[in-house]
Amino acid sequence: LAQKRQLVLSTYGLNGDLFKRIVYEPFGKLCQCELVLETGNAADRLAKLDARRANPNVDVLQITDFLALDASAKGLLQPIDQKKLKNLEQIYDFGRDPLRNREAIAYTVYSVGLVVRTDKASGAIKSWKDLWKPELQPSLKGRVMLANITGNQGLAQLFMVDRAWNGFGGDMSTGFAKLGELKPSVVTYYTQTAQMTALFAQDEAWVAPVGRFGWLNLKKTGKPLAWVVPSEGQIGMMNTISIVKGSKNADLAHQLIDFWLSREVQEALANALADSPVNRTVKLEPEAAEALTWGKAQIDSLVFMKPEMVMRERAGWVTMWNRMIAAK
Repeated sequence: LAQKRQLVLSTYGLNGDLFKRIVYEPFGKLCQCELVLETGNAADRLAKLDARRANPNVDVLQITDFLALDASAKGLLQPIDQKKLKNLEQIYDFGRDPLRNREAIAYTVYSVGLVVRTDKASGAIKSWKDLWKPELQPSLKGRVMLANITGNQGLAQLFMVDRAWNGFGGDMSTGFAKLGELKPSVVTYYTQTAQMTALFAQDEAWVAPVGRFGWLNLKKTGKPLAWVVPSEGQIGMMNTISIVKGSKNADLAHQLIDFWLSREVQEALANALADSPVNRTVKLEPEAAEALTWGKAQIDSLVFMKPEMVMRERAGWVTMWNRMIAAK
């Protein structure tokens, strides 16, 4: 008997049981193939991909848009034949070709906005710039929580602060200067979502930039919190799906991508609170609609960093952060 073909997917490994039920097992039946996972953090998976470039064992890669650009620049990805994707037209325009070279498509998006204590400063904070309002500083001193530069929320925060204060150029010097001014009001620079949630629960933080995926857990703290879409907008962060260069299963890879982008799969994953959808036709249940980056107000507010800028400047931003923000 002929063995089933194997399609290897390099992915994050989060919510494994949900993805198994909604994506992996149904797709395996559809394609009459076996879907094999390689999981781990993005940096490690990208390093493995590079090390095996001469004889790749991975067919499909899921990673952030700026790391997908890094993989592309290293020659690790191949073009996606968009004509083979019948569901591509249902995807938001920003997600169809985020690298602008047809080597990646977004399969999920999330926003980074501000979460504010409604009984402390909610009505007064409508802009990223409002964190610096002189009249709010006495009440916010020691209650502002910011994200560390090592995470995506930290990148989003830096970009939006620089943008709000009319920064110019990729060095984010304006953003760094403003974040430096805010240091006396900052309780901590969080590195994990759980840490951020705990500080809100313990009344130690009253405002913070937050990834939308963390909003549901924040609501469960029982604290009077509001999600604020700042007047300058929210950063949109994308995870993308790509085909690895040299894949011997490019036909199955295209099938998997199209399956993942379908309304049925995107809707099921969103209603299970696994991923915010990029398919415009998805309808969500009330809990998912409240928890995820979905709906006209959320989508229209999104601002995207150029992946090439992030890849080019990120090391310099980290150096500047360590010198201006992390230093005592």
